[in-house]
Amino acid sequence: MTASSLTAQRRAAWRSYRDQLAASTARTLRRRKLVSRIMIALTFVAALIAILPLLLILWHLLREGASSVGWNFFTHMPKPAGESGGGMANAIVGTGIVVAIASAIGLPIGIFAGLYLAEQRTARLATAVRFLSDVLNGLPSIVLGIFAWGLLVRPFKHFSALAGGMALAAMMIPLVTRATEEMIRLVPVSMREAALALGYTKWRTSLSIVLRTALPGIVTGVLLAVARIAGETAPLIFTALGNPYWSVSLNQPISALPTQIYNYATAPYDDWHAQAWAGALVLLGIVLVISVAARFATRSRAGLGGD
Repeated sequence: MTASSLTAQRRAAWRSYRDQLAASTARTLRRRKLVSRIMIALTFVAALIAILPLLLILWHLLREGASSVGWNFFTHMPKPAGESGGGMANAIVGTGIVVAIASAIGLPIGIFAGLYLAEQRTARLATAVRFLSDVLNGLPSIVLGIFAWGLLVRPFKHFSALAGGMALAAMMIPLVTRATEEMIRLVPVSMREAALALGYTKWRTSLSIVLRTALPGIVTGVLLAVARIAGETAPLIFTALGNPYWSVSLNQPISALPTQIYNYATAPYDDWHAQAWAGALVLLGIVLVISVAARFATRSRAGLGGD
């Protein structure tokens, strides 16, 4: 066999191998593209299923409650049983009051507790507080409501807006604590070291540098915690109780949207049922606005990095 014929055979074998490899690669690519399209379709369907409950709830609330939402709903007091019309002005104001009380109590405690957990993460007390915060986050709200009734209502012999705000604050504290801790952990160690090298004390570094850098993320956690407690019913039923009249006193029972919705929904009057749907729609709108505000707050977190 001559050298030229041997070279021709090698070239033919190489072309055959190349063609087989190209065909195999083409089949593999087609299979991978098919699997990729199937998985993308499955994830798309899963995403639709995930948001489907919210869309159905929003659509149902719009269908049932949009007709009852108007200027009178926000400015008028509830009508007596059997009379049509009226609004939930007292409940809307009451919701703002109890949420403001909860924020005034829960936010400072939660933020400084989260700062402690992040700065002293290996301390025994920090480990215990972290564990108990996680347990409290998973505690059913009705259990917390019963506890708040026994601690804040029963000894004083009356319901009050202050008791309702303190009950909601107890729900807010672990949420804000864990969110603050996670955001502070994202602050680079180099920023702490630079501040300490410039002569800052440790406490001043934590407050002026670390906390300020993590502030956008903390604001996001705070807004989400506010949205979480704004729709809670059980703690308010056991503490604030509700009030059909106009009241802004912190030492008296006060109305709130969740309790008003509960009372109207369980009543035998059709007009109250429509008012309950309208109140639920307004409450969902408040939560959506707070959630959108939290999303905008996250856009300011570009300066955070890992350790």
